[in-house]
Amino acid sequence: MNNNVNEKLRYNIITVFIYVVGIILLLQLFNLQIIHGAEYREQSNNRLTRESKLEAARGSILDNSGNELATTSMGFSLELYKTKMDNAALNSTILQIINVLETNGDKYVDSFPIKINPFEFDFSSEEKLAKWKKDNKFDENISPEEAFYKFKEKYEIENENIEEVRKILAIRYEITQKGYSSIRAITLCSNLSRQSVLVFNERNADFLGVNVVVEPVRNYPSGTLAAHIIGNIGQIDEDEYATRKETYDADDIIGKTGIEYACEEYLKGVDGTKQIDMSVDGTVNEEYITEEATKGCDVVLTIDANLQKVTEEALVQTIDKIRNGGFAQRYDANAGAAVVMNVKTGEILAMASYPTYNPQDFVGGISSDKWAEYRDNPYRPLRNKAAQDAYEPGSVFKMVTAIAALESGVTNTTEKIYDSGIYTKYSDSGHSPRCWYYNEYHRGHGSLNISQAIQKSCNVFFYTVGDRMGIDTLEKYARYFGLGSKTGVELPDEASGLVASRNTASGEPWYPGNITSASIGQGENQCSPLQIAQYISMLTNGGKPVETTIIKSIIRPDGTEVPREEYEQKINEKLGITERQIEDLQINQENLNAVLSGMKSVAMQGGTAYNIFRTFNIEIGGKTGSAEAGKNVNAWFAGFAPYENPEIAVVVFIENGGHGNYSGEAVRNIMNQYFGMNINQVHENMTAIPYTELFR
Repeated sequence: MNNNVNEKLRYNIITVFIYVVGIILLLQLFNLQIIHGAEYREQSNNRLTRESKLEAARGSILDNSGNELATTSMGFSLELYKTKMDNAALNSTILQIINVLETNGDKYVDSFPIKINPFEFDFSSEEKLAKWKKDNKFDENISPEEAFYKFKEKYEIENENIEEVRKILAIRYEITQKGYSSIRAITLCSNLSRQSVLVFNERNADFLGVNVVVEPVRNYPSGTLAAHIIGNIGQIDEDEYATRKETYDADDIIGKTGIEYACEEYLKGVDGTKQIDMSVDGTVNEEYITEEATKGCDVVLTIDANLQKVTEEALVQTIDKIRNGGFAQRYDANAGAAVVMNVKTGEILAMASYPTYNPQDFVGGISSDKWAEYRDNPYRPLRNKAAQDAYEPGSVFKMVTAIAALESGVTNTTEKIYDSGIYTKYSDSGHSPRCWYYNEYHRGHGSLNISQAIQKSCNVFFYTVGDRMGIDTLEKYARYFGLGSKTGVELPDEASGLVASRNTASGEPWYPGNITSASIGQGENQCSPLQIAQYISMLTNGGKPVETTIIKSIIRPDGTEVPREEYEQKINEKLGITERQIEDLQINQENLNAVLSGMKSVAMQGGTAYNIFRTFNIEIGGKTGSAEAGKNVNAWFAGFAPYENPEIAVVVFIENGGHGNYSGEAVRNIMNQYFGMNINQVHENMTAIPYTELFR
């Protein structure tokens, strides 16, 4: 009986509770839809919630001691969302935005390919211009001015001032190319100045659809230091975006050259997300983070920032000295490269290329004037001459010829070959190459063994042994020392170079007399300074191959290291680097010693670099080289130190430097820095007679 009463009581309580809740819900619904319905509908119609990308900070690039060469700081960018504006209002707003940016010195996006005053198309090739005309459904014969005014008409720009029209077109064209909407913005300006930030924030209502965003900004605190190693960034282009749509947006920043390019997949972080509350007229009301961004990995290089700085300075100072007649003769030298390598590990400690550039110029988009300055410079400041260009090596190649001759048995360490100044074997066919030492005062070097031939850089000696062994043997040893092949350094667009061979690159039939030029590093031999540094390192390393590298480690945001095998595989695939398969020739140490002894004597009395190193208090090995390239004579010096237990190889190359002896001064100054010596205590003999090592 009591159980039935209790059950009815519980039932009645539940029933009453359900009725009460239902009544409350009905009252609240009545309140929302009837009493405040109009108010809430108006708020809903005038409020938009947008999800936006929270850009991740790019990983840093560091030297081997942790000094930051490329880093990221927080800055501002300017975004534009689509709003309910007609073309006239949009064009007016764009012009106001640009006026603010220009007043404060901010750069804005501008890929519109028509210049004014005078009108001209701005394309790198006729093919690209033709494609652009076709894509825009223009007649193939349309003039730049006609195309300009068609765009003006298309975007309903009413301004009559042609410069104002051009500014508006820059943004309207960018919108067309990249697209934007009420929930997806287009970036107008990166690295926005604080003055502009204040204007846009204070006058938010005057700039509908405009939003100032806090974003990571790439910085290069050391300016031009190691620019060709670090590389630069830029906005992703159409081709790059087509293969990266899953991980990149159309206006993302991406590495373009150097380590920035090679390690892009590691340097780029993982973007987060944020919500933006904005009224339909484009006024931003609130924003908040919904998912944090993750910074990219840090890339630690093998280079030493201090040594890099001295290497760059030594290269520039020597070039200036040559150009200004600071040595015995004046040459119009304007470009060059230098490499410092650890001979035991193959690590690059410094790599310089001159002239250089500032990667910071590319942050936020490079200006057209600065781009034209770099592009039109005949000495190609954007080119890494140490790795991307190859040149005739001249006499720094002679150690290859010496090793090949000794190993193949066509000579030995004691045989002496007589240099009369002229090599006469092919004189019947009109080919009688001379030694550089043949002139009105001298008739050759006389009798020399192989070490003395290296010391004196005797052409006739190397003509002779080169002819004895033949081109096939010479090619075999040149390739063994890595010449004519990429070193595998983790930098894009490395030059392969060339090695003289029976199958000449020019396609001309091989003439036996060609061996003379090939034996002294001329002819079709083409090597990069980096290849020469690797080859010198092999000579000092018992003839064993070294693995050239410029990356020491890659560190994840959590502090752990990316396994070397993992990043090497990814970078090699990206750069198209394949492992060099070559037979170990197991070079005889006695033969190597004879060659190294000759290099040692180059810096001693009677050697071709004695005047540069005569007071140097560390024993070194080296080789001068003066290679003819058309009307120019390029200058090389390749050295290593200390002689007894080598640590570094240093190679300096100067375009039209005149004499390899001159390049030796830069090598000496670099070694001073590495070994901690006082450069002020080094004095050179400026009375030494200069010479040009001809035909190599």
